[in-house]
Amino acid sequence: MIKMVVTDIDGTIYNPLKGMTEGVKACIKNLTENGIHVVIATGRTFSSAKYMADLAGIKEPIVGYQGGLICDYDGNILDVKYLNAEIAREIINDFKKRDIHLNVYVEDKLYVENDDKYIKDYIGDKGIDYFKVDSFDELDFSKLNKLLAIRYDCEFIDNLISEVRKKYPQIYTVKSFDYFCEMANREATKGNAVKFLAKMYGLELGEVLAIGDQNNDIEMVETAGIGVAMGNGTEEIKKAADYVTDTVQNDGFVKAIDKFVWGKNV
Repeated sequence: MIKMVVTDIDGTIYNPLKGMTEGVKACIKNLTENGIHVVIATGRTFSSAKYMADLAGIKEPIVGYQGGLICDYDGNILDVKYLNAEIAREIINDFKKRDIHLNVYVEDKLYVENDDKYIKDYIGDKGIDYFKVDSFDELDFSKLNKLLAIRYDCEFIDNLISEVRKKYPQIYTVKSFDYFCEMANREATKGNAVKFLAKMYGLELGEVLAIGDQNNDIEMVETAGIGVAMGNGTEEIKKAADYVTDTVQNDGFVKAIDKFVWGKNV
């Protein structure tokens, strides 16, 4: 029996073109009213994730930064894993030489050096603020959540991820979207977040359903008792999942819940 659902946001319960559908909202409401925990797990900041949690009517803990920060609904830190400052500065200096756009997240705040198209596109409707600095050198990296490199070139990002993984195997590097290379603490994964939450609630992993669409969701899909990939997901997550549901455009989240929680034929 499923007692907790851990879900990604973008491409899973939220469609950039349609927003969050009434069907998804009603589904989440039905889960919570029946005592099933619904937890958001995202690469977003806490503030941005909370904005989405409010939209969905979720009052549970929130997993941000791929698992690097877990807070209760009121923002109290339950678990945190920071990125090594020395490695981060090496990466930043290298990327700046190659004119790679970087978002830097410190204490749940987003900083950029360049107020450009990349950051404007990234912010979109995420409900978060960002701060421009003359140089990342002026920031205190003792509480660094993650780095995010953006380039509108899928092949470039794939090669960049391979390069960073080879050079810095001691950190977690993942593609969270076609154009995003994310770098965080080695233990900052959604899979570890699922384990943390299951232990916190006194649940077995077999009582957890996890659902997502991108490669940063693979760990949690593999960790949960039932791992579901969205129909619009990457080929990698589809291979890792126990089941592939419909697309976000067709409320694939709702269909997966109907099948595995309520036992409906979908």
